[in-house]
Amino acid sequence: MADQMETKDYENGWKFLEELTENGHRIQEQVLEEILLRNAGTEYLSRFLHGQTDKQLFKNNAPIVTYEDIKPYIDRIANGETSNILLADPISEFIQSSGTSGGQPKLIPITAENFEKKTLELTLVDPVVKKYFDGLEKGKTMSLFFVKKGSETPSGLTVRTLSSCYFMSDSFKKSAPKICTSPIETILCLDHKQSMYCQLLTGLLQRDHVVSISSIFGSVLARSIKFLEDHWNELCSNIRTGCLSDWITDPGCRNAVSSILTRPNPELADAIEHICGNESWEGIIKKLWPKAKYINSVITGTMSQYISLLDFYGGGIPLVSPSYGSSESTFGINLNPLSNPHDVSYTFLPNMAYFEFLPVDKDGGENARESDFDGVSSQWSSEITNANGNVEPVNFANVKLGQYYEVVVTTFTGLYRYRVGDVLKLTGFHKNSPQFQFVERRNTVLSIDMDKTSEADLLKAIGNAKRHLEPLGFILMTFSSYAETSSIPGRYVLFWELKFKESTRCPKLDAKIMEQCCSIVEESLDFTYKSLREANKIAALELRVVKHGTFDALMDFYVSKGASINQYKTPCCIKSEEAVKVLNSGVVEKFFSPKTVFLS
Repeated sequence: MADQMETKDYENGWKFLEELTENGHRIQEQVLEEILLRNAGTEYLSRFLHGQTDKQLFKNNAPIVTYEDIKPYIDRIANGETSNILLADPISEFIQSSGTSGGQPKLIPITAENFEKKTLELTLVDPVVKKYFDGLEKGKTMSLFFVKKGSETPSGLTVRTLSSCYFMSDSFKKSAPKICTSPIETILCLDHKQSMYCQLLTGLLQRDHVVSISSIFGSVLARSIKFLEDHWNELCSNIRTGCLSDWITDPGCRNAVSSILTRPNPELADAIEHICGNESWEGIIKKLWPKAKYINSVITGTMSQYISLLDFYGGGIPLVSPSYGSSESTFGINLNPLSNPHDVSYTFLPNMAYFEFLPVDKDGGENARESDFDGVSSQWSSEITNANGNVEPVNFANVKLGQYYEVVVTTFTGLYRYRVGDVLKLTGFHKNSPQFQFVERRNTVLSIDMDKTSEADLLKAIGNAKRHLEPLGFILMTFSSYAETSSIPGRYVLFWELKFKESTRCPKLDAKIMEQCCSIVEESLDFTYKSLREANKIAALELRVVKHGTFDALMDFYVSKGASINQYKTPCCIKSEEAVKVLNSGVVEKFFSPKTVFLS
């Protein structure tokens, strides 16, 4: 009977997805119509619509905005004014963005109805993975989920991260025992070290029942495996004796773990000890959880830097990047879970918000009159500009294959023609819904003099360089960068944390090879950078290798400043002097590019 119910749920979910994507254009127009019917009378929209609900009037009059444009309205609501200055429905709470993608945390309004719509995304991912992986209903997910303590606005509205909001919801608390190895008490524990330890312990205790591994972002899973590397002896001791470590003092964690750690289990402890005691941790996830069919974690965008590391740890388990969303909106899901992690595309869900797409050129600039890539002609440019020469966004029905866009959303909760800041590339369609590949965040760049190096360009350049190291047995675990401008000329500085495949100990680095890596990065950057380097207006790129655990310290730093460990994204480019100091404290070796000629 249970298997029949699972099959029915899968079939219904997949049918719903097919209907959504088949009717994408029509649903999008209905969504915009409903948003305007509800919210046309708000103080914000009445400035542009004058009480009308006409969709074309909205597109003609309502400006495309950023968070700074609507922040005064957000602040007024946070300070006690009614939410109807921005949206008609009452705000249930504010969702706080992570703030680690390249800026300060934002407060995004959410309503009870909208929260339910966001959780729908999770139910839509389920039928997709069940189409590709059999037997998931026969086991559990080894989850690594965390929450962050919320706060309140002056008016008393709760402020939480979206993940905390979800994990604290009644629906998740009800379903978690059926699907997760982690007891809900361990997920809700506010002490992240105790939480991570207990979630790993309960996952090991139930290793034969684990059919998938899950964290929200790849950075969290990578951090958890490194934590396991540091604590596996203690975890084995707990399993061997049947007693939880004394430093686990959270009452919820102790009680929940005690219900699973019910007796000494020396056989299991020996098995785990044998696996973890190997010099190389290649395939450690597959060895510890042999029935795991896939790893579920977002590994696109900045998270793509963790693909090599998770492949190494995973031992061939497929990496599935399930969905694309943000604090502002849910965008789409991955309908091809087995696609190459570097080539993931997300199918947009037309019922989540009203989407528009602002054409941009390959470097992230607005594609108005200077289109010069991929054969884009001035005729195409004129088709997307209005009479004033400004870029006009296009809708679901008018996006073009191979083109780059910045996504603009209009939501039920007070965001109207809002620039999210993500640059996407249209890679295809599923029925009548577009499929996009995430390219980069627009606001994350290194900049010196006239050069601006984008996140995507930096990821590509470092990807080229790390391939030079991989045949020698090294894996780039994670990286960041910053523009060093305290001296003239300034230079770009990279921070790398490396792992040696064959051992937990990293051998001494060959200076010539590391200098070649510096040169490869520079050679991979654009013409402007190379011109400025050759003219000595930018100094030689510097590579600083940091000791094991330095990027954990960086995560701890951001968490101490209010970031959520669950939504933490290692910054591709750092602008905080305090954060740079954290990384500098872990530097063990420095290398400089010897290259001087670039353009001849």
